Amino acid sequence: MMRPLVYTLVFLFAMSFTSCAKRVVVRQPAGVTVVQKLPRQHNIVRVNGARYYVFNGRYHRKTRQGYVVVNL
Repeated sequence: MMRPLVYTLVFLFAMSFTSCAKRVVVRQPAGVTVVQKLPRQHNIVRVNGARYYVFNGRYHRKTRQGYVVVNL
């Protein structure tokens, strides 16, 4: 009779620690420029194996939100 009660209490105690998920909010840093669509005149270059899109003298990296302007 006592053993199932102990197992149940141990199980509930253990389950209370497994849901320690934290909420993570990802924000873009201030000063980041995101372009949704590049013009057709852009060029694709590789720098150290990474693909960059160049237009108007600015380098862009492709992300989920669009194209982010980067400094090389």
